[in-house]
Amino acid sequence: MTYAPVLIALGALFLVGLAADAIGRRTRVPRVTLLLLCGIVAGGAGLDLIPARLRDLYDVLSVTALTMVAFLLGNALKGGTLRRHGRAILSVSLMVVLTTVALVAGGLWLLGVPAPVALVIGAIATATDPAATEDALRQSGARGSFARLVRGIVAVDDAWGVLAFALAMVVAGGLAASGGGSGGETGHPGHLGDALWEIGGALGLGLLIGLPAAGLTGRLSRGEPQLTEALGVVFLTAGLAVWAEVSFLLAGMAAGAVIANRAHHHERAFHEIEHIRWPFMILFFVLAGASLEPGRVAEFGLVAGGYVALRIGGRLAGGWIGGTLAGAPAAQRPWYGVALLPQAGVAVGMALIAAREFPDHGELILGLAVATTVIFEVIGPLATVLAVRRSGRG
Repeated sequence: MTYAPVLIALGALFLVGLAADAIGRRTRVPRVTLLLLCGIVAGGAGLDLIPARLRDLYDVLSVTALTMVAFLLGNALKGGTLRRHGRAILSVSLMVVLTTVALVAGGLWLLGVPAPVALVIGAIATATDPAATEDALRQSGARGSFARLVRGIVAVDDAWGVLAFALAMVVAGGLAASGGGSGGETGHPGHLGDALWEIGGALGLGLLIGLPAAGLTGRLSRGEPQLTEALGVVFLTAGLAVWAEVSFLLAGMAAGAVIANRAHHHERAFHEIEHIRWPFMILFFVLAGASLEPGRVAEFGLVAGGYVALRIGGRLAGGWIGGTLAGAPAAQRPWYGVALLPQAGVAVGMALIAAREFPDHGELILGLAVATTVIFEVIGPLATVLAVRRSGRG
């Protein structure tokens, strides 16, 4: 009887996911947005219907679901795609990160946030949500160059974001120590080393798993990896990344990219993941919505509103500048930043780290990240779908 509420809740959530899929197909509202809204209603901020035992599984489900998404995003980094679009992917992703940090940090400082804290929050704003972005792209049926570019940008965006966050922590610590900010512990030079390990270690792990997987998988069933093989590689990658304290997103992307480029006997690398990931995504997004507290947005008032507006401005400006520098089609340049608005787990994870380093401002940093995630996870997928339609699907 102890597990009865959990089983009942799981059954209900899967049916909710089925309903969200059906409604999304008929209304063009992204399934992600619908699932998050359902989670908000059913979670602690709403009717409080989700059992605590199920909420406790959120961390495991989020890592699993996002690693699956990372593998699929890794497929966007095929050699042919990079040769055709690599310049645009790197240019847009880098400019989006730089302009987001500059606008958010500068704007919040003008609004009265201490400079070190504003800089850290600006770095947190660079994080995107690959799961929501990918699902919105899939639901919209986008398969042209714009969709491939956005997938590639998302695949490398978190690498830039992690590095930007580490550098921001070092600079912010120096500013706080020299009196450039108030109330915080000094930053540690080790942050840069931690970031390099998180990025380099993740890429190394992806290679370590991807190279043998490329040669060994897909040998038992007509060139297609079996579901058991796909799940084995996903869970192994996720578990080792968490154990080694490296980015499971980057590790999954690296492994997926290696398999996509090296496994020539595959018709499509880990096609089976596409069939199994949706149940995990349902639980992930509903539980993510249940963990959010929309009411906290009001607590931060002008700062929260400024953060939202500045982050949107940074994405839009960065996408346009990066697309222009890369020589991307003029019709697509205004829409890169729009497609990259979703923000979720990575930003909250960065906020947790920053809150520990700057405890006097921890409530502002973490509360702002969690509260504005509600906004971006609701409007972000809608914006991604809009960007695909307005870009001409080219």
